[in-house]
Amino acid sequence: MTVRFIGAGPGAADLITLRGQRAVASSPVCLYAGSLVPAELLECCPPEARLVDTASMALEEIVAEMLAAHRAGHDVARLHSGDPSVFSAMAEQMRRLDAAGVPYEVIPGVPAFAAAAASLKRELTVPGVGQTVVLTRTSVRATPMPEGEDLDTLGRSRATMVLHLAVQRVEAVAGELVPNYGADCPVAVVARASRDDEVILRGTLADIADKVRAAGVVRTAVIVVGRVLTASEFPDSHLYSAARCRD
Repeated sequence: MTVRFIGAGPGAADLITLRGQRAVASSPVCLYAGSLVPAELLECCPPEARLVDTASMALEEIVAEMLAAHRAGHDVARLHSGDPSVFSAMAEQMRRLDAAGVPYEVIPGVPAFAAAAASLKRELTVPGVGQTVVLTRTSVRATPMPEGEDLDTLGRSRATMVLHLAVQRVEAVAGELVPNYGADCPVAVVARASRDDEVILRGTLADIADKVRAAGVVRTAVIVVGRVLTASEFPDSHLYSAARCRD
């Protein structure tokens, strides 16, 4: 018996990996967050599978389902939106499975920031403009951020920044970033990236909050900040340069 933490992708059902899809199709138990994981993915489950929506469950209840499946000898597909390596609360589940001696593995998925970049048709690392991407969030209603990971500190590099779980605070976020990035810095907000009802908003730190409010975007969105969003004059990458030695 194995618990498989599976990245379900950013929203579109066909953005799960083949490995993830096969794991779902072979697991008698599937735990998923109904508010984030597309219902179409559940069609991959075996006909008699136990389906458990974890959206309203506490951590101990979720782990109890895994332990019950372990005792019954059933594999578990634990579906997480996006990729489980970031902002998935997977670590505390694995810690409890370690303590209980339950085996598990992780199957990566397409993260929300990658889906957002694809929708924007932008590379987040542009030569001469930005070669670093900071993935972070804010902490008003979530776990407090560690010391030194506040937006002012992170923003001093002026690296491309992607904020999860922050769209409800977009005005405050913009205000905190202006001193380092400038009010004219390009910003994009992508809600429900890759889904049929995707929303893309483009602006600057000066006006993005107004655009978010006007569009009524309040959740399931990422904020992308950085000059790479509008860069057009930049050197070609050395990767494909004719002058590069390929011996």
